Amino acid sequence: MLLPIRHENMTARRWPVVTLTLIVLNTVAFLLTHSTIERQAAQLGPVKAHILMLAASHPELKMPEDAQQLVTTFREHNPGLWKELEHPNRELADGFDVRMRLMEDAEPLQAEMNSLAKQYTDLAGTALTEKYAFVPAHPTRMSYITANFLHGGWLHLIGNMWFLWLAGFVLEDAWGRVLYSVVYVVAGVAALQVHAWVNAGSLIPALGASGAVAALMGAFLVRFPKMRIEMMWLWMWMFRIRVHRFQAPAYALLPVWLLMEVFYGSLFGKTGGVAHWAHVGGFVFGAMAAGALHFTGLEHVANKAIEEQVTLNADPEIAQASELMDRGQFDEALTVLTNHMASQPDSIDACNLLQQAYWRKNDIPAYHEAITKLCTLHLKQRYNEAAWQDYEEFLSSGGKQMPAATWLELCRAAEAQQSFERALDEYEKLAAAYPAERPAMMAQLGAGRICLARLNRPQDALHHFQAAAASPVPHLDLETDIEAGIRAAKAASSPAASAAAATAPA
Repeated sequence: MLLPIRHENMTARRWPVVTLTLIVLNTVAFLLTHSTIERQAAQLGPVKAHILMLAASHPELKMPEDAQQLVTTFREHNPGLWKELEHPNRELADGFDVRMRLMEDAEPLQAEMNSLAKQYTDLAGTALTEKYAFVPAHPTRMSYITANFLHGGWLHLIGNMWFLWLAGFVLEDAWGRVLYSVVYVVAGVAALQVHAWVNAGSLIPALGASGAVAALMGAFLVRFPKMRIEMMWLWMWMFRIRVHRFQAPAYALLPVWLLMEVFYGSLFGKTGGVAHWAHVGGFVFGAMAAGALHFTGLEHVANKAIEEQVTLNADPEIAQASELMDRGQFDEALTVLTNHMASQPDSIDACNLLQQAYWRKNDIPAYHEAITKLCTLHLKQRYNEAAWQDYEEFLSSGGKQMPAATWLELCRAAEAQQSFERALDEYEKLAAAYPAERPAMMAQLGAGRICLARLNRPQDALHHFQAAAASPVPHLDLETDIEAGIRAAKAASSPAASAAAATAPA
């Protein structure tokens, strides 16, 4: 069994109020309804089964419309089981089945059917699943929403809520509370609609947040494809539970989950107890929503609003500086922010506002210095995506070269996220920009490492390792690593190694 434990970015700029509220609502709804749903299912299940058995063995019996719909739907969706029920010599199911087998007169049989039909009408009329779960045969507007807050058991609830937490709070932080809430609710509706299309006419109630949560997983894949997820693998060996942990990027894990849902949906979609196609529909919708929010710029607008609100709520001095900027008093705001950063040099909020003030004042050199500082702080807090956004804004505003140390950390962040081509490109730019500084030599080593181990370019790797060896920067502490890299690159560049790589299976 594979279970996600955590991912790289387990932090947020503010409390994930919507995600926590959804978890609380689902939990409270479960606690209030679970025992009732179980009790009603225990009563309604046998009545349904007895109606089906009696209708299959005595098709001449008359039934009211709702009971007839139950029989017709079951016969259409489960033809194999219906044939078994019709067989006169099938195995007896229970005491009721025995008693019906002994009856031959039409009148008492019809009386039994009338009694069962009345029980079914009464029980179905009060059953929570019939009112609030999603029934494809007769969905209600309310059930498109309420079904997402009902769950069939503790494992069902805990599993959904854990996935909701892992994917939800980072998406809420990226999109903002309003966009996140809208996507979550609409995704739940879309997932149930896909389930209805695949299971048209089904009377089996669907319930659970799985479709909406699957949408968050799809959005997570699009929004954070390279974020590494820590997984725990549990298995039994020699009567003992074994545990193994590993990490893999989202793009390697989540598509596999989606393909498994498609497979199980194709195999068991209409007969199993899991709404696999609702999961698939939700996942695809979430991925499309994440793409749409990115390309339309709505995510950027929401992110900017979050930054402003976080800044306003962070510190009185920052709030004061923001008010001064709104009034166009940039010099006064800069004085407040500079004094604040003198006492709190790692304040991301203050630095973010500082670079905005310089930009609005059109002091581009000071803006470059401030956004470089902001990039450094983001890297320090492991907000790698924010750091790369700072770097791109630095370049788009005319910046040429980041400080060598900050640039090196950006390259390492890209490499850690497995953006190897991007990391290699920046490593090479850094090495060319600062040839006489230690970060440049470290960049040559990083570029060589990527070319050799990740991109299968041993000749380029050799070039980078040799450049590191020839660096004027003292590097006795790295001599062993450099020599090992040169040997490995030469070995990988040999004709024998090239021939082996060419003939290796893909």
